[in-house]
Amino acid sequence: MENKFDVIIIGGSYAGLSAGMALGRSLRNVLIIDSGKPCNRQTPHSHNFITHDGKTPKEISDLAKEQVLKYETVKFHEEKVRKTAKNTAGFEVETENGEKFYAKKLILASGVKDMMPDISGFAECWGISVIHCPYCHGYEVKGEATGILSNGDIIFEFSKLVFNLTKDLTLFTNGKADLNDEQLEKLNENKIRLIEGEIEKIDHENGQIQKVILKNGKEIPLKALYAKIPFEQNINVEDLNLELTEHGFIKIDHFHKTNMDGVFACGDNVTMMRSVPNAVAQGNFTGAIVNKELSEEDF
Repeated sequence: MENKFDVIIIGGSYAGLSAGMALGRSLRNVLIIDSGKPCNRQTPHSHNFITHDGKTPKEISDLAKEQVLKYETVKFHEEKVRKTAKNTAGFEVETENGEKFYAKKLILASGVKDMMPDISGFAECWGISVIHCPYCHGYEVKGEATGILSNGDIIFEFSKLVFNLTKDLTLFTNGKADLNDEQLEKLNENKIRLIEGEIEKIDHENGQIQKVILKNGKEIPLKALYAKIPFEQNINVEDLNLELTEHGFIKIDHFHKTNMDGVFACGDNVTMMRSVPNAVAQGNFTGAIVNKELSEEDF
């Protein structure tokens, strides 16, 4: 494989593949590098994406990859990126096996890594019945006994979305609740239960939650549990001195440019609106912007 490209895209899931298609159709020489471990690999079905509603995430990404690689100027390399650096000609990307690739522009579609809490059964249920997005998963558990695991303003605001889908709602703060009197009164008014006891484990069958078991022994039957958990960037942002937002996302402008000239970002690494259709839209837009920038430089 040649090692010089117009654009290197780090991340070959929905955002990266979408950017790759836009660039491939613009005759750009593109390398997509992907580790092969998407964050939604446990999720059984993807929803809220017209023409693909109900398909598995892998079905969507496999078809996308097949279509993108029909454009002969786009190449795909399955490997984890170890290091990125800026040089006089653009950028150098080194993979874990020591291969080096070079490009004029860099698109980071590398996603994020969710940090699982120390709760037995949580990781096994993540993406299956312990879920993050009411738009992606909420319809399938509408009206069911549902929980939310978080605290503070986040759990209060998120409860408004979930309450629209089910009135059988329990909030788990996993410790003392950080809620003001007005918020507590509103929860009580809507008969939303609040549990401050610490969670011992999640009882489940093949990832399907059965109940939450607290450290005090109390058991709460559930069909689904939304969870707002911390994350970290999959890419080492320090390599390129990239700025992050206060919430830990890569900071971009309206054209998906980072603070490093020539580096763009799209997908889950830049927004809390984590969904397949949003990633596809962002990738398509970013690919077009990068092509425009290259065209202006070449003209």
